[in-house]
Amino acid sequence: MLEISPKTNLLEQKSYRYSLQDVAEPNLYRDIYDYESVPRIPFNHRRVPMGMPEDIWITDTSFRDGQQAVDPYTVDQIVELYKLMSKLGGPYGIIRQTEFFAYSEKDREAIRRCQDLGLRFPEITTWIRANRDDFKLVRDLGIRETGILVSCSDYHIFKKMKLTRSQAMKKYLDAVSLAFESDVMPRCHLEDVTRADFYGFVVPFVNELMKMSRDAGIPVRIRACDTMGYGVPYPEVALPRSVPGIIYGLQHYSDVESSYLEWHGHNDFYKAVANATTAWLYGASGVNCSLLGIGERTGNIPLEAMCFEYASLRGSLDGMDPTVITEIAEYFKREIGYEIPPMTPFVGRAFNMTRAGIHADGLMKDEEIYNIFNTAKLLNRPATVMIGQNSGLAGIAYWINQNYRLTADEMLDKTHPLVVALKAWIDEQYAGGRVASMSTHELETKIEELSHGQLPRL
Repeated sequence: MLEISPKTNLLEQKSYRYSLQDVAEPNLYRDIYDYESVPRIPFNHRRVPMGMPEDIWITDTSFRDGQQAVDPYTVDQIVELYKLMSKLGGPYGIIRQTEFFAYSEKDREAIRRCQDLGLRFPEITTWIRANRDDFKLVRDLGIRETGILVSCSDYHIFKKMKLTRSQAMKKYLDAVSLAFESDVMPRCHLEDVTRADFYGFVVPFVNELMKMSRDAGIPVRIRACDTMGYGVPYPEVALPRSVPGIIYGLQHYSDVESSYLEWHGHNDFYKAVANATTAWLYGASGVNCSLLGIGERTGNIPLEAMCFEYASLRGSLDGMDPTVITEIAEYFKREIGYEIPPMTPFVGRAFNMTRAGIHADGLMKDEEIYNIFNTAKLLNRPATVMIGQNSGLAGIAYWINQNYRLTADEMLDKTHPLVVALKAWIDEQYAGGRVASMSTHELETKIEELSHGQLPRL
């Protein structure tokens, strides 16, 4: 059968309707994932078209997936991070939603206190066990949408749940029926989609979800979860690892609208950000992230990274305030005690620090030479230098002013006694045979000693 596609406005074949393949033995893709080797990336040289949605956005899982990787946040910490996230996302809700656990009284107190703030964005959603009592709990909390787990690879269906594909599908569809009965919009988390039989299970299952959604008059959101970070963004990669193929297939063969299609990735193979961007490019409106990328194992997609990916693709921040990223990072360090690796982009202490002497010289002449963008304006993080053997008085003064964020009337020049004394000490270190640059901790300790604690903002 031929139909005009609303996406391409072309006649397309609509005869491809995939049925559940209820296999006797699990398909574990041993040619790709043999467990004893690095997972292989197969190519089939099939391309699918890009199709970025008109609207794209970020969703958050810091209070769900993120909390599984650190000590649980206190209620006060959740409320403060929620406020900062809303401020970062701006008035147009580029950070559209954030999800909470709802199991304990502490979880529910955090939800209620965030609701009481009256902020439009990010919308509060939950993640629950798929049973009648939990759906009622969500409804009673006044929450419109909740996530439920629908594991879709044979690793989970056969090896963990000890079910057949048809049994798993029935279990999941029954859970969605419970959500509809409770008048709650379900968000189905397709766990381990990058090891799943895409056309043998995923597409037939999502087709049933879409049919149930139409019959109930309640939308279903589909979250494609790259649980193990196996997704690959390259064109012409074969399923199940192809991010373009997964997003295209869910749209083209299961008719999932972009606004109800979301990508959730992990960073096991350093591809979390690239995969999330690819999901946007090929038709998913949402990418699910966590603050600082904190999450299971190697972490989730860093939310702050996708703010800049958004701006890069759209040419505008669209109301986001990226300086809040620095506020969030400082809050994690100061109030939560979380140590951010210093080289972490945008939030690490050294992310815009120049170490090489020749680079520092260029930075002091014109920071654009060695800084990625105006980090002082966009992140409230001026570029800085690492002090070494050839830094000189001017370089040392520059480092002190930037490191301590001294205002114009507080700034030290190269003739200041503290700068002169610090340079003399640094020269002694290198005269004694030192080669490496001076660490921030070493310099701050010496400055504390030389200034007797009188340096502004020390």
